[in-house]
Amino acid sequence: MRTLWRTFSVGCGVALAIGCAVGPDYHRPPFDTTPTFKEQAGWRPSEPNDVMSRGPWWNIFADDTLAQLEAQIDISNETVKAAAAAYDQSQALVAQARAGYWPSIAAAVGPQQRGAIGTEPTHTTVSAGVSANWTLDIWGQIRRTVESDRASAQASAAALAAAQLSAQATLATDYFELRAQDQLQRILDDIVDAEQQSLKITQSRYKFGVAAKADVVTAQTQLLNSQAQQVNAKIQRAILEHAVAVLIGLEPAAFAVAPSAMRNDVPTVPAGVPSTLLERRPDVAQAERRMAAANAQIGVAKAAYFPALTLTGSDQYTNSVFGNLLSTPNRVWSLGPQLAETLIDGGLRRAQVAQARAAYEASVDTYRQTVLSGLQQVEDQIVTLRVLEQQAVIEDAAVAASKEAERLTLNQYKAGTVPYSSVITAQTTRLSSEETALTVLADRLQASVALIEALGGGWTAAKQ
Repeated sequence: MRTLWRTFSVGCGVALAIGCAVGPDYHRPPFDTTPTFKEQAGWRPSEPNDVMSRGPWWNIFADDTLAQLEAQIDISNETVKAAAAAYDQSQALVAQARAGYWPSIAAAVGPQQRGAIGTEPTHTTVSAGVSANWTLDIWGQIRRTVESDRASAQASAAALAAAQLSAQATLATDYFELRAQDQLQRILDDIVDAEQQSLKITQSRYKFGVAAKADVVTAQTQLLNSQAQQVNAKIQRAILEHAVAVLIGLEPAAFAVAPSAMRNDVPTVPAGVPSTLLERRPDVAQAERRMAAANAQIGVAKAAYFPALTLTGSDQYTNSVFGNLLSTPNRVWSLGPQLAETLIDGGLRRAQVAQARAAYEASVDTYRQTVLSGLQQVEDQIVTLRVLEQQAVIEDAAVAASKEAERLTLNQYKAGTVPYSSVITAQTTRLSSEETALTVLADRLQASVALIEALGGGWTAAKQ
């Protein structure tokens, strides 16, 4: 028995001494980026550079309700839970690949019936022993497999982070759109109150004979239209509330968000420089790790060209009775190496190497495209934020002007200097300007979330 294990130990030393991993070692292909983002010239974000390294990125919005909802994503969102299970699976595959480093050892004990076919009698023998089988990783096939599986596990970790970030960003986007619907309801409530007052004025003027019946009918029509908008606005809010419920893993019937005022400021984060995007986006890290896994598979395929050296050994006791089975005369042991090499395979191994190389080249192209898409998304959100900030200033001024125009026109109507159609026009203009300003504000908040998502949230490659 000692001889058996001594030989296996020597085999381990030999494997370590002469072993080499065939195939190319991995080096991340370079990707040259521009020094700065094109669209950030003249744009000033509101938050410092380290905002996303101080905790969850959604804290920049200082909204307790949003923070409470975001905290439920990791534990309740089914898509994120599926990505987490995929990561666990990839970790198990690494453990499986590492098992190939070690010999497999089996033990067996039991009786056997032996006899020649057609002859009698048979006789029973009892045997007990251990056997071992060890394929030495001389050419690095197992090492390359472990390397590939480890890179795939890291890619799965990045995929999990990407799923978390996507769910978090979608939740924040839906949440701010829901708050925009709350604000729209406030605007419509205000406009309905104003139109009810206008209707009372027209009814009073008609009663005293200084206004036409048409003014009353027009005021009633305008009020009814606004009330219809007021009711219809509740549909979109309900849909958004349902979407938020599903994102945090709840049935819509078991979830509700109380109405609240819409924030009127838009915190933003700096984009940094393009080169940092390679470390800050989980989807870029995922593509890069898949590239490393594909590179290792070239070595796995190349190792098939070389002979496989396997050490096998057994130590067994055999006797006709169990009583004195474990005695030296009943012992039989064997130990020896086996060298196996495929001589003719019809080009199979060559095709497998070519396939592995092509898969690697495809992964490189996917990686570069992922980086380009990430850069595009950042540029898109920067220009969106920059232009919407300028538009917001104009829209806020338009809202103030439309409210003043409505007030002046209503006073002029009371004085009898303008027809009621002028009041309707002023009120319609006010509602339109307030709705446009609200849309711009909601778009800015959503663009702020989208920029954070495009920058990778608070994630970095160092967290893998």
